[in-house]
Amino acid sequence: MPPHAPRRRARTRRSIARLRSASIDAFAIWRRRLLFLVGGICVGLAAVFMAKLADAAQAAFRQILAISPLLALVVTPAGFGVAALLARTVFPNSQGSGIPQVIAARHTHDPALRHALISLRVAFGKIVVMALGLASGAAAGREGPTVQVGAAIMAAFGRLTPQRLPGLILAGGAAGVAAAFNTPLAGIVFGIEELGRTYEARTTGLIVAAIVAAGLTSLWLVGNYTYFGTTDAGLALGGSWLLVLVLGFAGGLAGGLFSRIVILFGRGLPGRAGAWIGRRPVAFAMLCGLGVALCGLASDGASYGTGYEEARAILHGDAAARLDFAPLKFAATVLSSISGIPGGLFAPSLAVGAGLGAALRDLFAEVPIGALVLIGMVSYLTGVLQAPITSFVIVTEMTQDHAMMIPLMIAALVADAASKLVCRGGLYHVLAEQILARADAPAEPVRRTA
Repeated sequence: MPPHAPRRRARTRRSIARLRSASIDAFAIWRRRLLFLVGGICVGLAAVFMAKLADAAQAAFRQILAISPLLALVVTPAGFGVAALLARTVFPNSQGSGIPQVIAARHTHDPALRHALISLRVAFGKIVVMALGLASGAAAGREGPTVQVGAAIMAAFGRLTPQRLPGLILAGGAAGVAAAFNTPLAGIVFGIEELGRTYEARTTGLIVAAIVAAGLTSLWLVGNYTYFGTTDAGLALGGSWLLVLVLGFAGGLAGGLFSRIVILFGRGLPGRAGAWIGRRPVAFAMLCGLGVALCGLASDGASYGTGYEEARAILHGDAAARLDFAPLKFAATVLSSISGIPGGLFAPSLAVGAGLGAALRDLFAEVPIGALVLIGMVSYLTGVLQAPITSFVIVTEMTQDHAMMIPLMIAALVADAASKLVCRGGLYHVLAEQILARADAPAEPVRRTA
């Protein structure tokens, strides 16, 4: 045997081992990419289904009101009671918007808690009970629930791989926003600002791929559309820009007040009132439903549901907003949020902001109604979320009105500062901290916007 033969065989074995290792690594990389893409498609399908279901639920409630508006005094409390009971007993962790659950799931180190927050069972319950709430007249949206459903779908795909990437949860939530609003840029920004605060560099491209997959699925099913339709409103540089500061401050204070109320009830009211709510959560939900019904009667039905149609009509000047629309929608959204039933905040917050902007039309008669409404939307949404970048990006994408970009940025910054005067922490992150505290699970600190 030639003296160099053993060395040659050793080199051959090492080469084969390297090729095998490279093949395994390549397979793992492509499997991970495929999970993000297929998961994104499933999130897009879920978002479209939830949109259709929400529309059908609201249409069913309008048919009930067509018989007699007074039926809401029975239907809404009863629906709230059943929804709260299901959310607490059959589908726990499906309450509220779902975004705090996703944030908590990203930060907890407890796999059991993570699964309990974003399981497919919770996602199914979220969809069913959300539809029940809207069919009962709840002033709630479907976009926040889409985030939790999207995160649950991606987490389920993550269980197919041993790596269990945390980026899957972030990708699912961000893809949910992108598909729900048809706003891919807002999905990316929302992932950075709200769900993750920062991107993990190794998963950035995959997260974008999931958002693209979800967006293309929605585009294929419902076509290319802008959520509120396109507008060409503008704001000439001059004295009218005082509006940006006034609306920004007012919207920020109102949004901060909303968040403070929801956080207060989330922690539990002190004294006998808090103890009674703790013992009788279903009865409390029914009382909240009665309050929503009274708001609906006072507003001639305008305060029910997501508020999408009302906000769109105000934005395009198809209907003049009543002066009491914003406060009644605000009250109905507060009651829906503290009742414990599933439902999101994006669409109702945009509706409140639209009403707030339109209410100032007489004071700023020279400003186009579209500009007033857009600034009001961004201001109030920023006040609620304390996420200024997400707020102005999502409104800009929903209307394709890039001429208003700078005024909306300024309004968002002013509103964020005003909101922090009333409520120190961002709503979703404070609620996520409460979830982790109740679970008493080890977790990373939930970072808030500075």
